[in-house]
Amino acid sequence: MAKPFDELRERLLRGGVAPRHVRRYLRELGDHLSDLKVDESSAGRCPVDAEAAAQIRLGSMDDLAKAMIEKRQFRSWSNRAPWAIFSLGPLLMLAVAYYLSLFILWSGWQMFLTGTDTPFLRIHGFATFYFGVGRLIYFGAPILVGWIFFLIAARQRFNALWPIIGTTLVALVSGAAQIRASRTAIPGGLGHIRMFFTLPSSGDLLLGRVVGAVIVLSLGMAPYFIWRLRTRAAI
Repeated sequence: MAKPFDELRERLLRGGVAPRHVRRYLRELGDHLSDLKVDESSAGRCPVDAEAAAQIRLGSMDDLAKAMIEKRQFRSWSNRAPWAIFSLGPLLMLAVAYYLSLFILWSGWQMFLTGTDTPFLRIHGFATFYFGVGRLIYFGAPILVGWIFFLIAARQRFNALWPIIGTTLVALVSGAAQIRASRTAIPGGLGHIRMFFTLPSSGDLLLGRVVGAVIVLSLGMAPYFIWRLRTRAAI
């Protein structure tokens, strides 16, 4: 029983059906198949013949897959608009993470460094932990975003192209991002904090940004390719 339903699951996911609909459909098919087996057993068939007859009554693999794949309402959004999910989605998620990181920077500045011109000073105690959370979000978000969208691609059996595009955009944006915070140098802006995106003119600094972007891209893609290797090894 598990093997044909595993095959059907793969066909549905590769056909673009959303995982939640796949789970519900297979659960309903399993319940229906159990009922059919009971009917065939009640008719006097042996267990092997009852299962074979129930499988025939349930339908062929092609028919069962076609019944779901042809209905657009069961398609996942990543299948309907992959360009939006895997390009705009990662950038939007990164923007939310950066906003949260900047909020932690601003609020920590108000709580622990009141009156200082900049929050980028040596700190101690709980302030170290508080600002550390913001740094962790800021530097870890690009990698985490890559993991999330490669996980989406893996669950829905996408090839690596779309998540690579999204992760590349995230890596480029994170490599060009800079933050400045100063009460005197940035009199305007939101809380005297400004985030901008630029590439340095110095060759050494530019190389460092490029290397950073490559690291983000590599770490973001790693779980997907590890999963692919493990999947192939299990076949």
